[in-house]
Amino acid sequence: MARGGARTVSGPPPDPNSLRSARAAEAGGWKTLPAEGYGGPVPEWPLTEATPREDDLWGDLWAKPQAVMWAELGQELEVALFCRTLAEAERPDARADIKKMVRGYLDSLGLSVSGMLRNRWKIAPAAEVAALEAAAGGERAPRRRSARDRLKVVPSGEGA
Repeated sequence: MARGGARTVSGPPPDPNSLRSARAAEAGGWKTLPAEGYGGPVPEWPLTEATPREDDLWGDLWAKPQAVMWAELGQELEVALFCRTLAEAERPDARADIKKMVRGYLDSLGLSVSGMLRNRWKIAPAAEVAALEAAAGGERAPRRRSARDRLKVVPSGEGA
């Protein structure tokens, strides 16, 4: 068994709002995925014949925003294996190791929050959110008051 040292998923996931992440984004580190999902064609099922449940999962997954990256990276086989494993994990008599595999697929395919962060993917704001912000004139929430803002300047000679 491995000892000590960093692991692939050790430590906190990247923060898209940190300064280091901002520099990485300038270098092409973070990928913004469309909120409306993948608009391309659903690929052919790459495994042996799919069950009806696997077929439903396959169609649902290829409508998600993450599918843009799966198509770009050629991850059709991984997505199909996830569908098959998830369908098996949903059964009442599913083994614990199958359920653990599903959790791993969720992270590697960017279907969990931590998986999205580790893959450095973020989903663009929905069109209606962007429209509301534009209608509000792009106003942001007011700046939070700091301790310095609470200090009061007192002219010398007063208030003693």
